[in-house]
Amino acid sequence: MKYTLCITQQCNLNCNYCYIGKKKSTMALPIAEKIVDFIFANSPKDEKIDIGFFGGEPFLKFEQIKEITELIKLHPSFNDEWVELSVTTNGTIFSEEIANYINIHNIKFCISCDGPSFVQDKFRCFPNGMGSSSLVEDTIRQSVDVLPYTFINAVYHPLTFQHLPTVIDYLSSLGIRQIYLNPDFSASWNKKNADLLPEIYDEIAQKYISYHLEEKPHFISLIDSKITVILRGGYKPIERCRMGKGELAFAPSGNIYPCERLIGCDDGVNHCLGNINNGFSHDGICKIENPGKNINNECQFCSLSDYCMNWCGCSNYFSSGDYNTVGPFLCASEKTSILSAFRVFQSLEKKMGTTFYDHLSGTAFMKPVERNKNDKDTESNK
Repeated sequence: MKYTLCITQQCNLNCNYCYIGKKKSTMALPIAEKIVDFIFANSPKDEKIDIGFFGGEPFLKFEQIKEITELIKLHPSFNDEWVELSVTTNGTIFSEEIANYINIHNIKFCISCDGPSFVQDKFRCFPNGMGSSSLVEDTIRQSVDVLPYTFINAVYHPLTFQHLPTVIDYLSSLGIRQIYLNPDFSASWNKKNADLLPEIYDEIAQKYISYHLEEKPHFISLIDSKITVILRGGYKPIERCRMGKGELAFAPSGNIYPCERLIGCDDGVNHCLGNINNGFSHDGICKIENPGKNINNECQFCSLSDYCMNWCGCSNYFSSGDYNTVGPFLCASEKTSILSAFRVFQSLEKKMGTTFYDHLSGTAFMKPVERNKNDKDTESNK
């Protein structure tokens, strides 16, 4: 079960492609308390609970994060082994106090950073037009030093996707070993972009192989997520989009959405499933029932369909305007990443005898985490 709490819609950046509308609204504690009660009352007993703090920029409201974390951990149904907390930040706000709090409460820390300055500053700028790259790089360096692990979410766009291999090099040079690459599906992708994907993804795949051969494994979502799916014989039902059922997002107003990417301006109409004060709107749930069920006809006959994210309702929506219609770029990207991952799997299995059992067990990211920790321990002992 995945729950996202949009702590605030305020943000100190003005990113061109942001899907969250900017408002002064911040989640009040009584609203948060109802959300926390809802989470524990409606989560199946046999499923883990992932609660993420989101924004806007959540660290603009650090006090609210602390108060809501306390609500969660003091709740009668809280179980430390079954509940995971995370926060996604733009990386412009960081301090010793924040780092200590994250460490004490075991909160997963994700920074949104698109890459080196010439990539990052193309879209992730302050309202005055100044780039954020210098500040974000400082945060990454600090977090790598003081936190057990730091994840990076890098968004790529038609104007920047050709630099993805350089983005990987840059983040690796900062000590990052867990990298999530996500396309801006709302952008205007074209066939020329899609035709370049095999070359770009293959270069990423070669870097991935090199990292493993050098015994410095990296988790790169583009590769690792697909290796997992290949080994499992396709996406399983619980791995597919369950927006509105296994995944919910809460705006500061208490409005409920099927995914954080669909909060938008929080108008309480588009994609909205109800409000925490009065519960779900069943009409809203019916509108998004089984996203991906009635996918494009060509998907029904594609040999890669079981390994493809054609079921992702919000990605489909931003690509095509419909939860169940796969956009052409998503199709091209998925096909290319599946084939790239398969080649990586074959190559490493042949060269190293790598079995990738960690992917089957759901711990694929732990290798780079442990390697990163060992690297830091080695440095501190010098």
